Amino acid sequence: MKAKLRMKFTLGALGMVALAAAAVLTTAAVAATASAPAAGASVNTQDPTQLVQDVASNILKALDANRSAYLNNPQKVRELANQYLDPYFDSRYAAQLVLGRSWRTATEDQRTKFIEAFKNSMLQNYGNALVNFTANRLKVQPGHVDPGSDLATVSTTIARDNGTTVPVLYVLHKTPDGWKAWDVKIEGISYVKSFRDDFAAQIDQKGLDAVIARLQSGERPADLPQAK
Repeated sequence: MKAKLRMKFTLGALGMVALAAAAVLTTAAVAATASAPAAGASVNTQDPTQLVQDVASNILKALDANRSAYLNNPQKVRELANQYLDPYFDSRYAAQLVLGRSWRTATEDQRTKFIEAFKNSMLQNYGNALVNFTANRLKVQPGHVDPGSDLATVSTTIARDNGTTVPVLYVLHKTPDGWKAWDVKIEGISYVKSFRDDFAAQIDQKGLDAVIARLQSGERPADLPQAK
């Protein structure tokens, strides 16, 4: 069985980022405007490695300022993920890759619903672990990005409670708004690929609306490591 990961994103952790997440990660209807990062919570969107580091640092500052409040309030944790992870995760691009050829035949309403559900799933997965995110758990590895490339990966490691570490890789691409993450790989397992492989057959058999309903219900691929 895949070892379970205790993590904050992007977030994402973005990280995520949610790097972010769920960081991975995510994060609010696709058309809704995400909460702006708090004053002084600057993020360098022009350097992918620094972006991951900045998002992690900002989340830590917010948590350390009032961690007990987040421990006792899941909604507050979700707001934290929305604020610090969502702006740096390209949910639309990730959702498009998950759907593959089905994206081209989907209506705009189906696309919007799928993006929102996919984003919420990522934020739920990684956001719930944010309260356990501490400075000694995450290590961002030094990286170098080809100046001419619009694709980058940022390697990090997350420390488990038992002292072992788990590799977490954030995949980012350059957008008009700077670098954004679009995938998180935990122990080599891609968040995007896991959903794509899991949904492909069901889309063919039952249609996209059934998959959207499943995603909205909170289901997730069985082989996808949890951020905990």
